[in-house]
Amino acid sequence: MAKAKEEKTNVIRLLEAANIPCTHHELDLPKGQVPDGVTAAALVGRPVEQVFKTLVAEGPKEEHFVFVIPVAETLDLKKAARAAGVKSITMLPQKKLLPLTGYVHGGCSPVGMSKSFPTFFAEEVILVDTMVCSAGKVGHQVEVRPDDLIALVGGQIADLVVR
Repeated sequence: MAKAKEEKTNVIRLLEAANIPCTHHELDLPKGQVPDGVTAAALVGRPVEQVFKTLVAEGPKEEHFVFVIPVAETLDLKKAARAAGVKSITMLPQKKLLPLTGYVHGGCSPVGMSKSFPTFFAEEVILVDTMVCSAGKVGHQVEVRPDDLIALVGGQIADLVVR
């Protein structure tokens, strides 16, 4: 039996076009299931400290920001606002995610959004050699070197999580 062709997401294509080495992980999920980040880490076979989620937030003037933090952590909204240089931040309502970014909940990646937004990576990213994040589609993850991903999206490192 022939092996099924690997499905490439736009994120994988963008990383390859930028000559960034990456590993695509396709999760075996029941149709319609969106795993939480800790479950995704287990399915990929990586520790939760190495797997990151992408969150989108809104500032007081309806400006938007992207935050990439470890999947088992919680975004500290005050720290996020400080990093973004705004007075306050709220999480983007889920119904606004697809129209704004082009991604659905559970498949949001810092790479390849419909528009470019200021992007901040939790400082924990410096502790790992490779990081895993969404490849832009539910059930697809991509593993890259943090420095490569941060450079590609013009990201910054900041203290972002609740302690």
